[in-house]
Amino acid sequence: MLNGFEKITEAESRYRHLEQMSVAELLHNINREDRVVPEAVARAIPQLEPLVTAIVDKMLMGGRLFYIGAGTSGRLGIVDASECPPTYGVPYGLVIGIIAGGEKAITSAVEFAEDNPDQGWNDLQEHRVSDKDVVIGIAASGTTPYVIGALEACRRAGIVTGSISCNPQSPVSAAANYPVEVVVGPEFVTGSTRMKSGTAQKLVLNMISTSVMIQLGRVEDNRMVNMQLSNEKLVDRGVQMLMLRSGLTDYEKAKALLLEQGSVRKALDALGE
Repeated sequence: MLNGFEKITEAESRYRHLEQMSVAELLHNINREDRVVPEAVARAIPQLEPLVTAIVDKMLMGGRLFYIGAGTSGRLGIVDASECPPTYGVPYGLVIGIIAGGEKAITSAVEFAEDNPDQGWNDLQEHRVSDKDVVIGIAASGTTPYVIGALEACRRAGIVTGSISCNPQSPVSAAANYPVEVVVGPEFVTGSTRMKSGTAQKLVLNMISTSVMIQLGRVEDNRMVNMQLSNEKLVDRGVQMLMLRSGLTDYEKAKALLLEQGSVRKALDALGE
C-alpha cells in the first residue's frame, strides 16, 4: 500500500492449491469469479457516462479517440479500435489503439516497454494528437508509467483524458479527467490481470465505442447500416437489412444495389428511404 493506494489486482487469490483441483473445479471456480465482473462494470457506469459524452462532443467537432496501454490492456485497446471501421463504416484513424513497444508488442511481450514514462507521449505525437482528441489510458493496475506519463502530458497540452483501471484511487485515475475504475477483486491466479481485469476492460471498451458510434449516428434502429462489406457473411447481412428496410423482395437485385452503393445506408439513400 502506498499513500492509501492498494493494488487489489495483486492481492492473494481467494483460492489455494489450484494445481490440486480437477478440471471441473477449475472451470467452475473461474466462472464463479467471472460473474462478479458485470456487476463491477455496472457500478462504474456513473463514471463512464461523462467520459462517453466528452468523446462524442470532441468527435462531433472533428476529433479522434485514442486508446493507450501496455500488455493485455494495450492489446484490448487495439482490438476495440480495429473493429470500429468494419462495424460502423468509420474511417481508419478515427479510433486509434497504441501499445507500449509498438506493433511487436501486439503478439509478443516487449521487455520494459511499459516502464518509460515519456514514450507514451512520444507515440501519441506520431499521430499528431491535439486538443481536438480524447486519449484514454488503459491500465489494470493503474500504475503503468507508460500510460500515466502519456495522460499527464496530454493534460498539460489541454487534451481531454480518460482512464480505465481495476484498482480504486490509482495513479492513472489521478492523471485522467474522466477516470473509470472497475474493481473486480483478486484474480483467480494471483496477479493474472488478463483474467477478470481484462474481461472488465473489454466490456468497458465495448460500451464506450458502441455508445459513441450510436451517438454519432452510425447505427439505425438496432442495425449496423454503415458496416463495411468485407466478406460474404457481411454482404448477406447487409442484403437482409436492405430488404427489410426498403421492401425489396428480390435478393439478387438488393445485393447488386448494396454492392454498387457500398453500404446499407447509401443503398437506402439511393432508394429515397
